Order: sequence, then structure tokens, then C-alpha cells
Amino acid sequence: MRTLLTATTYLALSSLAAVFLPSASLGSVTADSRLAASTATAPLPAAADSLDDGPHVYWQDDTTAIVFYLCDGEVAKRAFQVADTLRFEGFCTDRATEYVIPARAPEIEPHVFDDAPRILTVSDIHGEYEYLVEFLQVAGVIDEDLRWNWGDGHLVVDGDTFDRGDKVTECLWLLYRLEREAKAEGGRVHFVLGNHELMVMLGDNRYINEKYTNGIVRSTRIKHEDLYGPQMELGRWLRSKHAVIKVNDILFVHGGMPPEAIERGLSLDDINGTLRRTADLRSYEIAFSDTVKFLLRGDGPLWFRGYHGALEGRYPETSREQIDAILETYDAKAIVVGHSEHDQVEALHDGKAFRIDVPVKTLESFQGLLWEDGRFYRVIGTGDLEPIR
Repeated sequence: MRTLLTATTYLALSSLAAVFLPSASLGSVTADSRLAASTATAPLPAAADSLDDGPHVYWQDDTTAIVFYLCDGEVAKRAFQVADTLRFEGFCTDRATEYVIPARAPEIEPHVFDDAPRILTVSDIHGEYEYLVEFLQVAGVIDEDLRWNWGDGHLVVDGDTFDRGDKVTECLWLLYRLEREAKAEGGRVHFVLGNHELMVMLGDNRYINEKYTNGIVRSTRIKHEDLYGPQMELGRWLRSKHAVIKVNDILFVHGGMPPEAIERGLSLDDINGTLRRTADLRSYEIAFSDTVKFLLRGDGPLWFRGYHGALEGRYPETSREQIDAILETYDAKAIVVGHSEHDQVEALHDGKAFRIDVPVKTLESFQGLLWEDGRFYRVIGTGDLEPIR
């Protein structure tokens, strides 16, 4: 197992898109919306052997937190009085885990950072906790005790931690904790919102694993989306996140920054602020906001696939000239996207764009994109580095 992944060492060695797509009438469906909804009737992923899930933390008021699980088929809950920080030991299968949760809601961090010495990016976790842990360990980001081990490095999770897999909760709490530990060491963890984060917060549960519908949702009678509501700790945390960030001179967005974002004159602040607020909008507020509909639809930044090819009847393949215009507008030199699965992490448009979503179960590992000393590397499942440019 590698203890630290660096380039120096190597060198030395549209769900909601379908609902809200604007067209001739609010109720019409375009080719893109049909594509976004094409798997709506597909069966949910098979449930895990265990329905255990949690913890979920509900802030009943500023000083009272209710922590609950589904554990061995029963709802287990405890209430805590909190002055400034909630601390508790897990009381289900996570009994060796300590949770440290400030009573104050998470602050919205900056979306631009200029001084990262190295950046590792991975995307589309989709509840695959074991694969995530294994990858972060071989990459040297976390140690054998799952603690931050990457000093002042920056880890970017480029959207879609939610849905499909059966350990979404475990992934979220791991990243939640690593965010705090990294910051204490001068590093950062950046959790970028993808289409599946917004889908869940807005109540589109087509892609959640059966574990959740058959387990904690049924047992508590709490809607799945309400587990991530504004008074839930993970919900508060999600509402502090961005849909697009820039680290050094690299843009990170889940689907892709579409040319239309420039035509609409949308800044990064506009995109991030609007999508954070969208999580709590009612359907009529979304239906009559042209900007929100654009950001949620199939050619918005959460769903866009134009860097990889054309979407017939909706948009052409993004040209090199359009990529250059996007980078110039947002004062960046490259853009990193997930969302669209391909065989490996690779460069597009002469290294102006990178796609990082890979078939995890086929490869039996994640891959990541490492930037260090101005160079990009593919990080494979063994932790080895392969130069991209």
C-alpha cells in the first residue's frame, strides 16, 4: 500500500431535467427529456443483505439533536442536549466511530482556491463505500484507520455520491469527517453537487437503492428526501456545497459547463447560489424560473454531456473553440467532469478537458485524476500513476 501518492514520487520512479425542460409548453417533453428519463422504469438496484442505516441527525432546535438509526430491524434513537458541539459514539454497527458535529450550521466555503499543491479528483461514488475507501487508501489520501493522510492536498469529489449503491450514508459521513480533518492539516475536501444530489433533495428517488425504501424509510415513515432536509445534519452540510468550483486554474463540475452558461452570463456565484437555493424550492417556483430550469435540465451543468459527443435533437458536440471560450470566461485552463462513464480517466480537447467517471464494478476500483506541478496523471486502482499529458 502506498503511503503517499505524489507526482514527484512517480517521476523519481436528467430526472428533473425531464420535468422542467422549457419548450413550447411547460408540459411538453423533448428528445433530451426522454433521454434523461429513459431509465425511470428500470428496477432499483438490489438491496444489501442488511437494512441497517445511519446515523441520521435531526436538529430539533438549536440545542437539541436527535440521532437515529435503523439497526437490526429496529429504529434506535437518542436525544442529546448540545452547547456547541455534538459528540457521540456510534450505536449500531459503527460502535467504534466517534462523530463530531458542530451545532452551528456549516458555513459556505469559498468556491475558488488558488494555492493547492496537488489535487486528486474522483467522481460518481454512487454509494460504493468499499471501493471509495480502498481507492483513497492506495492513493495515500487516508491511512489504514481511514484518517486524513494527505497533508495540504486537495481532494475533489466531483458529484454523484448519492443513489444506486447501498452505502451512501457511510460515504457521506466519511467525506464529512475527512473535510474537517483535511482543513486542520492545511488541506481540503471539496464535495461538489451532482445531478443525483439535487434529485434526492428535490424528492426524485427513482435511483435510490432498495435498502433505503425497504429499510429506514419504511421503518421511520420519514421520506427519503427528508433524511437530507434543512434540519438534518447531512442536509445542512449539503446545502453548503457548490455545483462548480475552481482550484488553482482548474474548473470542476459534474456534468460539464455548457456554452449556454456563457450566453446567459452566469457567473460561478450565480450557478452555485441558485442551485443551493433550489434544494428547498417548491415545484411552482422551479417551473417559473428560467434560470433554475436551465440549471436542472439535460443541457445544464449537472447533466451536460456535450464534451463527449452530440445529443441528437438537443445539442451538438462541444467544439474546441467553445471549450476555449468557457475557460476564458471563467479564467481557467482546464475543466474536469464526471457523469458520463468511460473506460478510463482521460483527456479531451488536447488536454483542455478531462473526464473521470469510470465503470467501477468492471474495473473493480475507482480511478482518479491527479494534478501536481502543472501535470496531470491518471491514478489507477493500484495507486500507480499514468501520465496523461
